[in-house]
Amino acid sequence: MKPGTGLGTRERIVRAASHLMQRQGYDGTGIKQISVAASATLGSVYHFFPGGKQELAVAAIGHGEQEFAHELEHWLAAEADPAAAVVACANNLGVGLRDSDWVDGCPVTSTALGTAGRAPDIQEAAARAFARWRGLVAARLRAAGFAEDVATELAYTVISTLEGAELAAQVERSTTPLEVAGRHLARLIDLHR
Repeated sequence: MKPGTGLGTRERIVRAASHLMQRQGYDGTGIKQISVAASATLGSVYHFFPGGKQELAVAAIGHGEQEFAHELEHWLAAEADPAAAVVACANNLGVGLRDSDWVDGCPVTSTALGTAGRAPDIQEAAARAFARWRGLVAARLRAAGFAEDVATELAYTVISTLEGAELAAQVERSTTPLEVAGRHLARLIDLHR
């Protein structure tokens, strides 16, 4: 079955944009390419996104935010120990990246990086995504008994480190940066118990 089958036109467009921008970045992805990938007309793309590519990128970031939030929630709930959960998360990110032949990094980062300083709506959408992910990690840490301030700071460190390690893994074509990051994040979490 073709990805996106059974979805409405708007959702197909958002998913196609998210996937393409994840692989090619904002500047490397065109509206026409998105319409073809979504099996939608250019008119449909502009009907749903009259603000054009920038508006579509904000929606694509929202889609990427939601997808990773679901994965993150799963990994954080899968382990009783939050340190082990972070290791599992890092390792799973590495597996997903390797399985994509190193092209499917973070859809939020890859979309937002190319727009730094020139697309505030995209930057704000990315900031909301990172804040949501940090919130999920902080909530898991608080549930494990960490103080609010410690949970908040550790959550910043976890998300920032995973983002950086994912980029390094992509560049190196190796899961090692994510595996090492996961282990060291777990040690850091254990130090703050």
